[in-house]
Amino acid sequence: MKLHKIVLLAVACTWALGAAAQWQWIDKDGRKVFSDRPPPQDIPEKNMLKQPSFGAPRVTTPASAPAAAAAQAPAGATAAAPGAAAAPAAAASAASGKDKELEKRKAEAEAAEAAKKKAEEDKVAKAKAENCARAKASKTMFESGTPLRQTNAQGERIFLDEAQRNAEVKRIDAVIASDCKR
Repeated sequence: MKLHKIVLLAVACTWALGAAAQWQWIDKDGRKVFSDRPPPQDIPEKNMLKQPSFGAPRVTTPASAPAAAAAQAPAGATAAAPGAAAAPAAAASAASGKDKELEKRKAEAEAAEAAKKKAEEDKVAKAKAENCARAKASKTMFESGTPLRQTNAQGERIFLDEAQRNAEVKRIDAVIASDCKR
């Protein structure tokens, strides 16, 4: 039974050490961050508060990276701090993958918004064309001179006199002027 307790105690200790394996650092905004993963590359070593003694070490740039970064630097760039040049280059290459994905999502969202806007414009144009056709047909009917009748508020049918007919023609002309622009 003692062996069982010792094994259980050993497992519990290893588990406790694994749970304590956390990273702690201060981010660029001055906030303390706790994580089970290493911080981004743009966090300087001086802002690291705690690193696990085992597990995933923080990935740093290899010694050959400063030379490669200096070789890729523009001719006017100075090589005063080759180690400092490697970190932005690594961060830029990591960020460029995210930027490409972000740009792709942004382009897709813009395309969807443009398609939605185009569909709405087509819908409005179709409604205007339909209103235009109806207004032109109504204008032809009102200008024909045949007696027209309408239903009033009480539900009675009444014939339109000349003033009512002219008022309705003016209203129809306004609809034609606004919806039949082409």
